[in-house]
Amino acid sequence: MNEELELFRENVKRFIAAEITPHYEQWEKDEIFPRELWNKLGEQGLLAVDLPEAYGGFGTNFLFSMVIAEEFSRANCGAVGGPMMVHSDIVCHYILNNGSEEQKQYYLPNMVSGECIGAVAMTEPGAGSDLQGIRTTAKQDGDDYIINGSKTFITNGQHCDVVIVVARTNLEVSGSKGTTLFLVNANTPGFQRGRNLEKIGLHASDTSELFFQDVRVPATCPYQKLNT
Repeated sequence: MNEELELFRENVKRFIAAEITPHYEQWEKDEIFPRELWNKLGEQGLLAVDLPEAYGGFGTNFLFSMVIAEEFSRANCGAVGGPMMVHSDIVCHYILNNGSEEQKQYYLPNMVSGECIGAVAMTEPGAGSDLQGIRTTAKQDGDDYIINGSKTFITNGQHCDVVIVVARTNLEVSGSKGTTLFLVNANTPGFQRGRNLEKIGLHASDTSELFFQDVRVPATCPYQKLNT
């Protein structure tokens, strides 16, 4: 395992040296890295490597994901490595562990390839990261839920194609008991990206405001189409 890990580490280092380091300073000035980089990361096999092979991953253990994180940090390219971890190690695993089989088959291979980028919309302007205080709501309307609210400091907000949205579905109980996660595609009517936010560091990291105005999400559909 150590030998295999080190071979993989060398591959990650070569990719960073060739595709990240020469451009990183400019991306920091631009305050975002290009969307096309996600496709290159996917082609190189650096996204969601520990997903099962049935969903497009390589079925490796978590150590391989950590090697990627280590090498991007070692190269001082955290503004790319951080968004990769949100996509690969958080969003993909939410879907893997909680999604329906149809959702897993639909989203995960596209997330491994870099064609579909994931974000998690939790933090809000008035609540910070305290999920007990979120104000975004999802009200049931027949077979749909209608989401209204706003989020901020959302990693991958400008590039995301699918967002896991934390919303209140029951205002009569405590926050944790009345909270639900929704998969929302970025092409859903009513979804809007706000500003790409300025930060004191990690400038190239895509960190955004997101807005939801009467975003209708079907409760019974296993997934929403990514393309309009």
